[in-house]
Amino acid sequence: MTALTRSVLRKLAPRRRATAADAPIGPPAAAAAAAQPARAPVEIAPDDPLLAYLQAAGEAVDVEALELDSPALRELRAARVRIAVPLVAQGELIGVLSLGARRSEQDYSSDDRRLLDNLAARAAPALRVGQLVREQQAEAATRQRFEQELEIARLIQQHFLPKQLPDLGGWQLAAFYRPAREVGGDFYDVIPLPDGRVGLVVGDVTDKGVPAALVMSATRTILRATATRLVEPGTVLEHVNEHLCPDMPEKMFVTCLYGVLEPATGLLRFANAGHDVPYVRTAGGVVELRARGMPLGLLTGMAYEEKEMVLAPGDSVLLHSDGIVEAHAPDREMYGFPRLKATVGRGPGGQELIDVVLADLDAFTGPGAEQEDDITMLSLQRTATAAAAPAAASAGDGDAQVLAEFELPSVPGNERQALAGVAVAVAGLALAPAQLERLKTAVAEATMNAIEHGNENVAARAVAIRVLHQPARARLRVQVTDGSHGGELPAPEVPDIDAKLAGTQLPRGWGLLLIESMVDETRVSSGPQGHTLELVLYLEGDPDDDA
Repeated sequence: MTALTRSVLRKLAPRRRATAADAPIGPPAAAAAAAQPARAPVEIAPDDPLLAYLQAAGEAVDVEALELDSPALRELRAARVRIAVPLVAQGELIGVLSLGARRSEQDYSSDDRRLLDNLAARAAPALRVGQLVREQQAEAATRQRFEQELEIARLIQQHFLPKQLPDLGGWQLAAFYRPAREVGGDFYDVIPLPDGRVGLVVGDVTDKGVPAALVMSATRTILRATATRLVEPGTVLEHVNEHLCPDMPEKMFVTCLYGVLEPATGLLRFANAGHDVPYVRTAGGVVELRARGMPLGLLTGMAYEEKEMVLAPGDSVLLHSDGIVEAHAPDREMYGFPRLKATVGRGPGGQELIDVVLADLDAFTGPGAEQEDDITMLSLQRTATAAAAPAAASAGDGDAQVLAEFELPSVPGNERQALAGVAVAVAGLALAPAQLERLKTAVAEATMNAIEHGNENVAARAVAIRVLHQPARARLRVQVTDGSHGGELPAPEVPDIDAKLAGTQLPRGWGLLLIESMVDETRVSSGPQGHTLELVLYLEGDPDDDA
């Protein structure tokens, strides 16, 4: 309150009864008046007609003379308010100065009203300044609390992201995380599992700030604890969902892709809780890892479909969040899934693939574009293929160079991964298209036989594939070894078309004949590791006499 306001109120004090902030004082003695409790200020609702009337009046108003259907007016009369003086600053009603009856019981004179109007005109700006100062102080306090919350959330998020990625022999693993604001809802994780397996996680929590960071930390903690016990991706997501549902905040949920990798065999089993579909770049093109499942934390009793794929040498996987595909160009075109899929097809793998995606995304959104959503990527590439300097072969292989060595679990259909891996390994040899197709057919048939006959479709028994190049002799050798641990080879059954048609001979048995017709030479051997079928392809000329 300004000095002028206090001075005017002192001049009015001997003649006035009370302001609206006090209960009106009646005829009793001053001691009794002082003992009465103060009334709370009258609140005027935004839709009360008295509000519009006072703003339009702009001068002292006789409360008793007003004829309005107004709850606030009735409260003022109940408080025995006689005069209401609107306080208006810059055309806005910011308060009302209300007074009760004068001690003399006389009406307020025109001089009194002019004095009150003058007081209101001078007091209103000062009151407005005080209001603005309080609002700024409240906003500053709110802003400080918000910044503290963001800092807490940022620390929580940083604590639960991996400090470093594990070193997987024969694999390149890289990750990228960039929130759109101080704190994001994305997360990723790499979880060590029993028997050398590795859990791969990419997730996205709806919302931002502290609530999202807390949900993220809870999800990550439950998932890690569950993964080491249950391992299977679908079962793990079911367990995490049941734990999250009871305590998930309203309108929040978590999308999550969880996969389990066997580095030795390249087998990747995965389940998806409503997350964006990962992409795999293979020798045959880019494929999608699709599996059905609801986001975590929405409904209990959900089942999560589990799929698997064997990653051949040279294959690379990209797990990502929707911050990439939902980014927009200056003309509001969306980046989209088809563009990301095409970019993955052009990129190599590991950190290089992440760099390629980021460069393409930056070129698409344009310079200085504001990031709309969190961006998270986890890239994995199997690198057990030909290096710049091929490794030497083992003793007994002469001048052969090892172009590739990998294993596949004995699962029907993995022959496709075998032929893809061999195709990647021999890409630098410039085979004629027809020659390459014959080799791929022979490799697929040999792998199928090893899976079905040698390993009896037992997934735990691996089929080992080794690709050798002998430049001096212009030969390519592919060795396919089953996991039957050696022993005598059974005599092959000679296919008999009449016996097969009569049903006395199984409709199989043409595999070895097919293989022999596809390559230049085949060799069968047996050792401690299992039975090996070697396919030999002459890269130029005829075989040597001592072949």
